[in-house]
Amino acid sequence: MVTAAQHRSPVPGPAQPPPAGPAVRRVPALRHLGPNWYACVMGTAIVGTAGAALPGHVPGMRTMCTAVWALSLLLLAVLLTARSLHWRHHRDQARAHLLDPAAAPFYGCLSMALLAVGGGALTLGRDWIGTSAALALDTVLFTAGTVIGLAAAVAVPYLMAVHHRVEPGRASPVWLLPLVAPMVSAAVGPLLVPHLPAGEPRQTLLLACVAMFGVSLFATLVTLPVIFGRLLTGGPLPLALTPSLFLVLGPLGQSTTAVGKFADVAPGVLPGPYAEGFSVFAVLYGVPVTGFALMWLALAAAHVVRARRVGMGFSMTWWSFTFPVGTCVTGAETLARETGLVVYDGLAVALYALLVAAWAVAAVRTVRGLLSGVLLAGPRPAPGAPRPVTARTT
Repeated sequence: MVTAAQHRSPVPGPAQPPPAGPAVRRVPALRHLGPNWYACVMGTAIVGTAGAALPGHVPGMRTMCTAVWALSLLLLAVLLTARSLHWRHHRDQARAHLLDPAAAPFYGCLSMALLAVGGGALTLGRDWIGTSAALALDTVLFTAGTVIGLAAAVAVPYLMAVHHRVEPGRASPVWLLPLVAPMVSAAVGPLLVPHLPAGEPRQTLLLACVAMFGVSLFATLVTLPVIFGRLLTGGPLPLALTPSLFLVLGPLGQSTTAVGKFADVAPGVLPGPYAEGFSVFAVLYGVPVTGFALMWLALAAAHVVRARRVGMGFSMTWWSFTFPVGTCVTGAETLARETGLVVYDGLAVALYALLVAAWAVAAVRTVRGLLSGVLLAGPRPAPGAPRPVTARTT
C-alpha cells in the first residue's frame, strides 16, 4: 500500500529528520473486503428477528431486538458502500472473487443480508420507523434480495461448472450459500402478502414464495449428499473451514420457517383445502427436518471442538455460527406455534441462547480483527509457494 510519495529535488536542501515516535499504523484498504462480510449483517439481523418471536414475555426484550435490527441496518448500509467502493477501485480483485471457487459462493450472502434486514423491518423496525416506512424498506430490500439471490443461484453453479477448477473431494458447505438464498426469500416474502390487494396479487406472491422454496430445496437435496460424502470419505475440513459445517443448518432451519410462514398467511389467500394443506405440511415437513438439523448441529459442534483443540483460530467463517443457528430458532418457533408443544418452545429458547453467545463472540473478535488490521489484510502465501490456480483462463 502506498501511503506517501517522495519528491526528489535537484536543489540540495537540509536533510529531513526521521519521524519521531512509533510508526503510524496504516488503515487497511478495501481491496480484500470480500462478499463474505455480508455474513455479519445476516448474523446480526437474525438475532433480532428470532428473539422477537420467542415464547413468553421478557420486559425490554422487543426493544433490545429492535435495537439489534437497527444495528444490522447500519451494518448493511456501511457494507453496501464499502463493497461499491471495492468494485469501483479494485475491480480486478472483485472479478478474482467471482472466478475463485472458494469465494464466489459468498455472493449469495448479499442477497440474504438484504432479505434478513428487510424482513426485520416489518417484524421489528415498524416499532421505530412506522409501518409505512417499514413496508417500503422491506419491499425494496425483498425485491433486490430476491433478484440477486435467484441470479446467484444460477450464476455461481454455472461458474463452478464452466470456469472454476474444483478438484474431486473438495466439496464444501460454502457451496450451499447461493442455493439457500431463494429459501430466505421464500421465508420473508409471506410477510408482504397481507399488504397486497386481496385476490390474485396475494396468491401470486405466496405461490412465488412456494416456487422459490422448491428451487432452494431441490438444489440443496442434490448438493448436501456431496458435502456429507466428502466429510465421511475425505476426512475433516481444513481448520479455517470447519465452522462452515454450520452452514448446512441454514437450508434446514429456513425451510422449516418458510413452510410455517406459508401456513400463517394461506388462510384467506388460497382456497380452503390448500390453506389447510399448508398447516399439515408445516408439521409433517418441519418435524423430521428439525430432527436432522439437531443431528447435524451435534456433528458440526463435535468437529468444531476438535478443530479448536488442534489450533483453529478466529476467521470470518465463525459467522457461520450465527445465521444458520438463527434459522433453526425460527424453525423451532414455527413448530411450537403449529403443534402447541412446549418442547419446541424450550428448543427455541435453548438455540437462541446459543445464537446470542455465538454472535457475541463473533462480533467481538471481528471488531478486534478490524482494529488490528488483520481481517482486511491480504493473504500471505508461504515463502516460495506457487500461487494456486483457481480458475480457468479460457
